[in-house]
Amino acid sequence: TFRGLVRELDAAGHDVLFLERDQPWYAAHRDLPDPPYGRTELYGSLDELRDRFAESLRTADLVIVGSFVPQGVQVGEWVQGEAGGLTAFYDIDTPVTLAKLARGDHEYLRPDQIAGYGLYLSFTGGPTLRRLENELGSPRARVLYCSVDPLLYHPDPQPAAWDLGYMGTYSDDRQPGVDRLLLQPARTWAAGRFTVAGPQYPQDIDWPANVDYQPHLAPAEHRAFYNRQRFTLNITRADMVRAGWSPSVRLFEAAACGTPIVSDRWAGLDTLFVPGREIVIAESAAHVLAVLRDMPEEHRLLMADRARRRVLAEHTAAHRAAQLVGYALDLDVETAP
Repeated sequence: TFRGLVRELDAAGHDVLFLERDQPWYAAHRDLPDPPYGRTELYGSLDELRDRFAESLRTADLVIVGSFVPQGVQVGEWVQGEAGGLTAFYDIDTPVTLAKLARGDHEYLRPDQIAGYGLYLSFTGGPTLRRLENELGSPRARVLYCSVDPLLYHPDPQPAAWDLGYMGTYSDDRQPGVDRLLLQPARTWAAGRFTVAGPQYPQDIDWPANVDYQPHLAPAEHRAFYNRQRFTLNITRADMVRAGWSPSVRLFEAAACGTPIVSDRWAGLDTLFVPGREIVIAESAAHVLAVLRDMPEEHRLLMADRARRRVLAEHTAAHRAAQLVGYALDLDVETAP
């Protein structure tokens, strides 16, 4: 998300400084230590952040604090007190943040800080934006969905290895959807080929014989994974379903690869893709099986092409960078409600 934004802002002529807390896990997995776009700096503590970057904070036109930033409350206090330009909070998991605030968990944001950010950028659109403004006091809450990098995700024709695949870390609230829309169809259609990729699945899951399970799939392998599926499955976290208007980046990645998508249902999905023309919204295992076995190949390819065109026209990192600049200039350039 941030890589795409920084790269496209830099390409548009903006001077971007990205500050990252130097954490052991990230240090061990850092694959772009010196990005060729913008400027990235590491800091080891809150005191170091304040000492080294106070001048940058005071002279920036826009300062963004991300959700899940370590010591985010204290970072936010510093930013709101010292920044010379517009301040924004960028929430890449808004339903989770609101649920944490509701139970008094202020890991990276306090409720009273929301009003102090001039702009609240949210991965979730729809009614959540009005809630942020009307109930929590945000001066301006605007949607800034995740996006896809078309340089990384694109059609790469390969022989189909699976009729339906799913990629996602295991979670208790998503697993019923995986069971209903992938594992049940697999058990019913023994001749079908299915796959699940993602970590943290319990050892006691009874995988059908025609389901390939991969516990780890490196990001560099994602494009090939999508391109080897006839259809890919999207399952949404319960918090996101309740909030609606919360697309996973997997939707945009799969569409950019030209892989037809089967998804669960949630409010706002039809503002991103046209059901039946650009995406299949499945209600049951029987519905999934009918799609996998009976959809004409011409229809399958046409649906995939329509979704790809939609994503490339509305949901790339370049679109998000343009939206962000528009919001900062109070132009409110949006692609979806």
